[in-house]
Amino acid sequence: MIKYLFPFLLFLTVSSAENINTDNNDSEDRYSIENIDESIIQPSVDCLILEDENSIICKFETNRTLKDKEIIVQWIDPQGDVSRSRSMIVPAGHASIYDYRYINGRLLGSWSFKVIENEKEYITNFELK
Repeated sequence: MIKYLFPFLLFLTVSSAENINTDNNDSEDRYSIENIDESIIQPSVDCLILEDENSIICKFETNRTLKDKEIIVQWIDPQGDVSRSRSMIVPAGHASIYDYRYINGRLLGSWSFKVIENEKEYITNFELK
C-alpha cells in the first residue's frame, strides 16, 4: 500500500501545479516595480491584548516593496500623550512589523496605536481595563 503513496502524491502535485512562465512580460504590466502587491491589500493596524501573557501586541501590515520603508510607530496613552515613539524599518520584500508592550504599568483606559507611513496615519484603538 505504501508503495502507491509516493506515485499518488507525485501525480497530485503535478496535476495541481500552476503553469509559471517567467518569460512573460504580462506580470510587469500588472505589478508595479516599486510595490509588488499594491493592488492586493490596504495598509492596516491592529492590536491584540494577551492578558495571560501580560502583553499588548500590535501589527502594521502594508504592501510588499522592493525597497526598505521607514515608518514611525507611536503608542498614545489615555491622556493623549505619546507614551513611546520609534522609527522602524519594514524590510524590502516584507509586509508587516510588530511592536509590543507589557500591560503592567500602563494607564487604564483607551489607548491608540498609530503608524505614520509617507505622511499617512493609520490608527487603531484598544481598551485596557
